[in-house]
Amino acid sequence: MKMIIAVVQDQDSNKLSSALVEHNFRATKLASTGGFLKSGNTTFMIGTEDARVEKALSVIRENCQSREQLVAPVSPMGGNADSYVPYPVEVEVGGATVFVLPIEQFHHF
Repeated sequence: MKMIIAVVQDQDSNKLSSALVEHNFRATKLASTGGFLKSGNTTFMIGTEDARVEKALSVIRENCQSREQLVAPVSPMGGNADSYVPYPVEVEVGGATVFVLPIEQFHHF
């Protein structure tokens, strides 16, 4: 048994949720916030049999694409202003960060 923890951008959340249901994966969705861009994320916790891990990863990969986005940097408050860039910067966002963990026991009551 494995626990898959997938952190995805909110923009991909509904699409991934529907795809997981379509492929008979149960998932718990948690609202989360990213540290780098401080933007909304959704964290999915998916419990599955070892044999279905690759299928789950495939579903996540197909539904969570990375894309370029312009981000306005936050000005440093009392920090070092030497590295501050005062104009929007293009960064890659989206995709998914996925952890696969072994599970000793699973109970569904």
